[in-house]
Amino acid sequence: MLRRAEDRPGAGAAQADIEAVEQFAHEHGLTVTNVSPQARSVGLAGTVAQMDAAFGVKLGDYQGGGVAYRGREGTVKVPASLAGRVVGVLGLDDRPQTMAHFRYAGAVEAMAPVPGYPPQQVAKRYGFPEGVDGTGQTVAVIELGGGYRADDLATYFKEQGVTAPAVTAVSVDGAKNAPGADADAEVMLDIEVIGVIAPGAKIAVYFAPNTSRGFYDAVAAALHDTGRKPSIVSISWGENEPGWTAQAMDSYDALFADAGALGVTVYAAAGDDGAADNGDGLNVDFPASSPYVVGCGGTTLSDSGEVVWNESAGGHGATGGGVSVHFGLPGYQGAARVPKNPDGKPGRGVPDVSGNANPLTGYQVRVNGRDTVIGGTSAVAPLWAGLTALANQINRRPAGDPHDRLYSHLEAFVDITAGDNGGYQAGPGWDPCTGLGSPKGVEVSAVLGG
Repeated sequence: MLRRAEDRPGAGAAQADIEAVEQFAHEHGLTVTNVSPQARSVGLAGTVAQMDAAFGVKLGDYQGGGVAYRGREGTVKVPASLAGRVVGVLGLDDRPQTMAHFRYAGAVEAMAPVPGYPPQQVAKRYGFPEGVDGTGQTVAVIELGGGYRADDLATYFKEQGVTAPAVTAVSVDGAKNAPGADADAEVMLDIEVIGVIAPGAKIAVYFAPNTSRGFYDAVAAALHDTGRKPSIVSISWGENEPGWTAQAMDSYDALFADAGALGVTVYAAAGDDGAADNGDGLNVDFPASSPYVVGCGGTTLSDSGEVVWNESAGGHGATGGGVSVHFGLPGYQGAARVPKNPDGKPGRGVPDVSGNANPLTGYQVRVNGRDTVIGGTSAVAPLWAGLTALANQINRRPAGDPHDRLYSHLEAFVDITAGDNGGYQAGPGWDPCTGLGSPKGVEVSAVLGG
């Protein structure tokens, strides 16, 4: 991944930098497979020996977590001619990079119809705008596994009483819509929540391999899709920051900065494993921790009110949230009283916003011919994506990066002050459990219009 040609988000790679990488490839016998100046990426191919020599590493076959993958030993190195030009090298390691942040309400094998909220009921509770359906908008959904079945979608939207949205599968790096895996639940949850809330919006599902390179390429493909032109990107996949390399997070962060410059709003799930985020100590989930991504935390929504989602004691998960050790405190959080990160330094607070995520108060969805209830912060990212599609239609312009506006209008949120995520306590104003709170839909729509 290359630096920007100019010091501003949205600027592509400089031709001189591309040519320097091409020369590097020639010197090491590597083949240039593709060049994307907009995404600032150059694809290279070669043998294991050639890659070892070119980047100073030792590639090998590994086994972990029941998965066979290619990994590396040694720190990735580039020659002096590329110093300052190359931000990161992705793709040498092809182990699964992320996990989907969804939770079933019950055992997977018991996927019979069970109580849960229809997505439109959640939208009504949050006061989403009425009389609009997202017409004119395209929502990009990033998926790193699984797939959807058209007949399931047709049945589901008929049951929910809405016109089925136009859904298109987009192949990235050879991946495709391939239903039959556990990740089908994630794919269907994302499409169905967005489709019920904003049935007039088009949904483009970008399928990519679950690797650091595949994920990057999927986001880049969505941002620079001049045909479909998404105005919103919904991401329900992630991993705690220790599970990423610094170069990978920096590469993605630059890509997410481009999104705002392109008028695209990016939402990402904050994780379903509490403040530890499936790791040791306190961690936050990336890409939700990118300062250019709207991180989405989780609540428990009931008739009696709303509290932080934390069902860890019963094995039903808890919202992620905390303070980044990789990204510094962004300006828009300057007055949010974000606590120091686990290293004792100022850091980016996660999440920014929240919504219903507890699987025990989850969403009615249909997966592989069966109706079930699913929650997790995976549901919150598409929930906010659907709201933003409605807002963009009302405002007649895309929201882009909304952080400054959201943090300047606390009155547009329901402040969640009760509960914790196992590491942080909710309280008045922003907190590392539910961020600014859950949406007051009409008010948030006006704020997104800015």
